[in-house]
Amino acid sequence: MQTALIAITQYCSIHEIEADFINSLADEGLIAITVVEGDRFISEEQLQDLELYTRWYSEMGINTAGIEVIKHLLDKIHHMQMEITGLRERLHLYEAF
Repeated sequence: MQTALIAITQYCSIHEIEADFINSLADEGLIAITVVEGDRFISEEQLQDLELYTRWYSEMGINTAGIEVIKHLLDKIHHMQMEITGLRERLHLYEAF
């Protein structure tokens, strides 16, 4: 199954941001850029994350390094929440005995 691609120039035009922002996100490893016949695209799967990063950048003035830190912390919180859920399930098993 092929993933739909979105042209970076089109995304930047719609959201009124510069392409350098997208390049910075790619440099930080937050998104992946696909090059097809010289044109640069992002996959549709990354669109939700990219829109979140764009809001942080545009509305809050957070630079790409800050976005990377926030993303890392949110991922860590999510991982910890999953771990807590697993531990609670294990605890309930022991409490049942």
